[in-house]
Amino acid sequence: MTWSILIVDDSSLVRSQLRAALEAKGARIVEAENGSEGLWRARENLVDLVVADIHMPVMDGIRMVEELRKLPEYASTPIFILTSDAATTRAEEGKKAGANAWILKPVKTELLWKAIEKALFGRAPSVPAQQVAAPSFPSSGSDK
Repeated sequence: MTWSILIVDDSSLVRSQLRAALEAKGARIVEAENGSEGLWRARENLVDLVVADIHMPVMDGIRMVEELRKLPEYASTPIFILTSDAATTRAEEGKKAGANAWILKPVKTELLWKAIEKALFGRAPSVPAQQVAAPSFPSSGSDK
């Protein structure tokens, strides 16, 4: 089975690192350097999962996620936001836009892979749970 991932990030270094790690796992990679190009690439190449930075020129990741979710073919596609922005308000914006996960940079590629496995194949991580920091959105309330 061939599966593909769209990587959208204005950093060529980040794209290169993610490409190498995910191609090693068997993914076909499509790249874009901003949200506008990411939308175009997504329309041109139907992908199984999207990994996008939040802070990019031309169109940011939040807006790109909103636009992708308007397309029927991307209504339920897993979308992961990668960012160095840990602000809860930005994470809530991502969630509201339709992103499935909020992953802080620097990205630990093995943990990202485990999240991708679960999102695409429904597999549980193959390492003990305490070693996997599941990508998610910060909770909006406190757990007492």
